[in-house]
Amino acid sequence: MSWHLHVDSDRCIGSGMCAGAAPDLFALDDDHARPVNEHIENDDRALEASDICPMLAITVRDADGKEIGPRD
Repeated sequence: MSWHLHVDSDRCIGSGMCAGAAPDLFALDDDHARPVNEHIENDDRALEASDICPMLAITVRDADGKEIGPRD
């Protein structure tokens, strides 16, 4: 199974917390973060990054399209 990563550029403030937590999954471009690859193998670091994002700009979806991150 694979997951889909999305960063909402309207919400992202470029704090870099996601890139710091998972530098192979997220990168900073100018003032915003972006996923290095939108489709990844299941990786709990993606969920952790979505959880710690101060603006809740990162969404992680499973292969069925169900939102699994950020977690409550």
